[in-house]
Amino acid sequence: MSDHTVSTRPAPDWLWHLGLLAALVLWGLIYRQLAPAAEELTALLPIDRHSHSGEAIAFFLYDVPKVMMLLALIVFAMGVVRSWFAPERTRALLAGRREGVGNVLAAGLGVVTPFCSCSAVPLFIGLVSAGVPLGVTFSFLISAPMVNEVALVLLFGLVGWQVAAVYFLFGLAVAIVSGWVIGRLHLEGWLQDWVRDIHTGASAPAAFEGDRLSMVDRYRLGFAALREIVGRVWVWILAGIGMGALIHGYVPQDLMARIMGAEAWWSVPAAVAIGIPMYTNAAGVIPIVEALLGKGAALGTVLAFMMSVIALSLPEMIILKQVLSLKLIAVFVAVVGSGILAVGYLFNLLF
Repeated sequence: MSDHTVSTRPAPDWLWHLGLLAALVLWGLIYRQLAPAAEELTALLPIDRHSHSGEAIAFFLYDVPKVMMLLALIVFAMGVVRSWFAPERTRALLAGRREGVGNVLAAGLGVVTPFCSCSAVPLFIGLVSAGVPLGVTFSFLISAPMVNEVALVLLFGLVGWQVAAVYFLFGLAVAIVSGWVIGRLHLEGWLQDWVRDIHTGASAPAAFEGDRLSMVDRYRLGFAALREIVGRVWVWILAGIGMGALIHGYVPQDLMARIMGAEAWWSVPAAVAIGIPMYTNAAGVIPIVEALLGKGAALGTVLAFMMSVIALSLPEMIILKQVLSLKLIAVFVAVVGSGILAVGYLFNLLF
């Protein structure tokens, strides 16, 4: 053997565990500092923080690392989890008779996760990649931004518990029914090719065939999923959030109030159409809702606008384009939009 030959030994398992734990702690510490860091960076720029440009830049500087960090964490975690469950086994667990239950559970998970629409996309991608039925994942994608504790608490303080409770029930119903309808349409063929291969198990690693894996092997699969998925979608995440930041900073509230205050049948669909190109989370849209109600806009019309902003945002669609075909995105918008329209008209009748 040559004197220059170096014997390499794999890192011991305990070092992998320790390194992963350290990485998770570091992730949490960084995530907690994203908001103040975005404010400090914006303050360094030669612009007024409360100007349109200042609002847009602060929004972008906060949301880009937030969404990217969520995407990285969740995709890695789902890659590790997927090492125990082949796609066929996962689908068998949630498909058929249990799919309706899966829609309810997924919508319930969305309620307790206060994500905006773009923040919910990483977990949606992870669930789809793990072979979870498409309709079940859509129930989560809809409920996560639309029906969460932030929206409910703020609505309670703004319009009372009765309206907040009815919003909760109807929002949850929209998420469950919309996901179930999409699931019944069997549109898995309308996923993007690379996602469909993962979803059907065509690109599953050979180790999934039953080989017994160590935890380090599972970590490696998680990192492989991270490189594959994040590498495909990061550019579109930047583009989607950039568009959302521009809209967030330049939203024309007075014009929207005039449209939504109109006592006409078209005011609800007009509110939904206005809301879709916008992007914010529940906390960000509540001040707009309060301003619109103060200017005389109808409650159902305003809530339909709120739902469309946080469940059907255009930046979300741009990011989802890397996972779903345009046809599937159109079906998603049509089904969820129909539910939102129904909620808007019903609230106008009830209140």
